[in-house]
Amino acid sequence: MVKYAYFFHNDNLLLPAGFPDSQLERGVPLENINDFINAETFEISQVDDFSASGITVVSAHAETALPANWKSINIRQLIALYGIDNNKNLAKIIRACHITQWRSESRFCGTCGAKNNEISKEGYRACPSCGRLEFPRICPAVITLITDSGNRILLAHNKRFKNGVYSHISGFNEAGETLEDTVAREIREEVNIGVCNIEYVKSQPWPFPNSLMIGFKARYLSGTIRPDGEEIEDAKWFTKDNMPEIPAQGSLSRFMIDEWLGLT
Repeated sequence: MVKYAYFFHNDNLLLPAGFPDSQLERGVPLENINDFINAETFEISQVDDFSASGITVVSAHAETALPANWKSINIRQLIALYGIDNNKNLAKIIRACHITQWRSESRFCGTCGAKNNEISKEGYRACPSCGRLEFPRICPAVITLITDSGNRILLAHNKRFKNGVYSHISGFNEAGETLEDTVAREIREEVNIGVCNIEYVKSQPWPFPNSLMIGFKARYLSGTIRPDGEEIEDAKWFTKDNMPEIPAQGSLSRFMIDEWLGLT
């Protein structure tokens, strides 16, 4: 019986050249591990059915050169290809990618420094010295669609974005905050305005490296737009017939913009 696995190099999915897209969700026959030197193989559980057979993952070392007969696909490309509403088809791949990266960062105990033990398929690691348990880290981040009474949308250009691309204000949740507090704080810090009527929209796993993007919408309340100059270089109001370049398909940010535009 053929056993299948997901092959990763950092946050890139590895596939043999010519591998059919129709079989991508199933994975690659594990026997292909012979093409790699010192690759690590491990099993993780399926998050939606822990009684089911596990997910087999192969992680190529960071310094490993890609074999000539293999190709590398960034997970962001797959998310864009499938689209946010079809991400359930990618759930196992996204989970495997997230856990693969977490494993590379959790080899040693964060309390005493001892090498952690592997707890097969259970989704955590345990320190044999002090007993500390290490679970995969998930960092919640909010992203907010902001509109005003004139039916305009506020979009901003972050320094990390490609030139000309505008998107929503976003940021990570801080200790002691509700998600709604995070929405209001990030908007105030980055563009100097206040908002109200904060409502949840949708969420999306975002393993780059360990986020959960949580989408909200809010209404402009007060203040004058002033980019912080640190993360945000520019921010302005846009109308539906005068939009800038926006994020790629498949992302939560694009989903919320398309929904506002009436395209979903």
